[in-house]
Amino acid sequence: MRTPLMTPAEARSQQTFSALMWALSYPGRPQPIAETGLAAFAAIGAALLDLETSYYTNHPELASMLARSGSRPLPPSQAQYQLYPELTVEAMYGLAAAPVGTYTDPDASATLVIGCALGAGPRLRLSGPGVAEPVTLAVSGPLVALWELRALACNPPLGWDLVLVARNQIVGLPRSTKVEVL
Repeated sequence: MRTPLMTPAEARSQQTFSALMWALSYPGRPQPIAETGLAAFAAIGAALLDLETSYYTNHPELASMLARSGSRPLPPSQAQYQLYPELTVEAMYGLAAAPVGTYTDPDASATLVIGCALGAGPRLRLSGPGVAEPVTLAVSGPLVALWELRALACNPPLGWDLVLVARNQIVGLPRSTKVEVL
């Protein structure tokens, strides 16, 4: 029996999806992805978006890339996937309205994908499910207000799942992960 070979594009998409899965399974542990910059956000969008999902981004070039997915663009208060290559003060207003799910449907919450840099900036201590021992992570780029807003929004099972994108790495922070700014 012959096994079909993946095209290079299929292999990259599979690698991105696997990295997302492992990043959210092991909060705070960076996972490599093949793309960097805006291409990393487009690859994550390609792995997550389909005809039955919705998205929001505040980046015009990324919006045109994501439109090819067939997914519906919606405002931040309704979009399931929200991608912010750069989190601005203006974007924080929309982010505050991002869906957190309901007790009967916690999966109706948003997944946020936010650009950052690892190894510099405020230090975060992560704990909770998937984190055997508390993990410390230095993250710069997202506004410090993001962590305050996330603490208000996340009351498991409600809240946002968060994916941080730093060059060619991603870090997952599920809504069940407690984030303490040190």
